[in-house]
Amino acid sequence: MIPNLEEAKSLRLTPVGIRAGADVGEPIVSIVELYDDGTSDVGVWECTPGSWPIENRPDTETVYVLSGKGVIENDDGSRLEIKEGSVFVLPKGWTGRWRITETLRKVYAIVS
Repeated sequence: MIPNLEEAKSLRLTPVGIRAGADVGEPIVSIVELYDDGTSDVGVWECTPGSWPIENRPDTETVYVLSGKGVIENDDGSRLEIKEGSVFVLPKGWTGRWRITETLRKVYAIVS
């Protein structure tokens, strides 16, 4: 069963290690997958502070931030400050950078 947003805030996640591609800090990722049918994936993800680039994202991700803070930096130089309650979409082909400044927990939905 998929939890409601309040339950997702305290859901126990599984640590999976340092975020691949991280070039600032040693951000540790934890996750629980709630749904995966091979073309779409929904889950809860958490990451400690750090930063990493993304180039030409292969899928589209919709995000709802449950807690924490950070910045999404787009390749055009624009920035999106993210915090609890933020909702945003990173479309297929997106290039930019994640900067997590305070351990961030999000609900995500990814569509290939």
